[in-house]
Amino acid sequence: METNTSSSSFGCGGAGAGSEQRGLGPVEVQAAAAVLRRSEVFHVVKELVGFVLYMHHQIPSVLQSLEDEFASLKEEMTEMTLQPAELKPSDQRKHNTRKREVRCRIMKHEKLMKGISTLLCALQQALDEVSSIEGVVLILGGSLVRPLFVYDITISNGMFDSGSAKDHALTKLAQSVSRKAIRALVSCGAGSLSYTGPSKLFLLVRCPSTLNLPLDFLPKRDFRYSKKVVPLQMHIKCSKADCQGNNQHCMSIADAPCSTSESSLSDAICASIQ
Repeated sequence: METNTSSSSFGCGGAGAGSEQRGLGPVEVQAAAAVLRRSEVFHVVKELVGFVLYMHHQIPSVLQSLEDEFASLKEEMTEMTLQPAELKPSDQRKHNTRKREVRCRIMKHEKLMKGISTLLCALQQALDEVSSIEGVVLILGGSLVRPLFVYDITISNGMFDSGSAKDHALTKLAQSVSRKAIRALVSCGAGSLSYTGPSKLFLLVRCPSTLNLPLDFLPKRDFRYSKKVVPLQMHIKCSKADCQGNNQHCMSIADAPCSTSESSLSDAICASIQ
């Protein structure tokens, strides 16, 4: 499923192209734990997705603010719908005016928020299906094979035991790793180059070949993208992490405004939601 996470009113400013992205890396981020749980990986990736979209001008504000604003607008619309029908004429006019404003703002952001929600739900589903994860790749561009920007994030010792990516508890570890990862990307100049116009984000997950793909995922073998794009690489290192040379495969789980590295994914199985 291709989902535009930007609209014409959220166009990108500045100049630049994917071939100009800095290849500084891999940037290392230390996690103060032996492993990251599914919910912690989900939170870290969600924060990185929000950062990439915001820094490349695909969303008008940070992701958390967008989610809070959209939830607040929907709650206000529900409350206004339940307002008593009998109001003074002046109050009724104010009520109707505000209701139209809220409805317009909801409609303006609805497609964007639906696209982000689809992306994150697909990520949760993928994490709950795998026993381990090697990393994720965020791809920004018009298509997977012709990306503009690539963020290749490797996670060491990404072995899962129990728990679900849908767990709502936000741990201090997840918050710490997210902050470190975003600071590291900022220090590398992530988002300093951009281009004019909306784009799409593709999120790919590297996981074992034994993954039992859900019916919504379509595998793509021998996935590659343009050699002109230099990925920005990040390595999230868990303490006591073991380096294992496992056969890695890749699953593309959603599209929104983003691309991936030919060298790291040439032997991968890619699956995308259709």
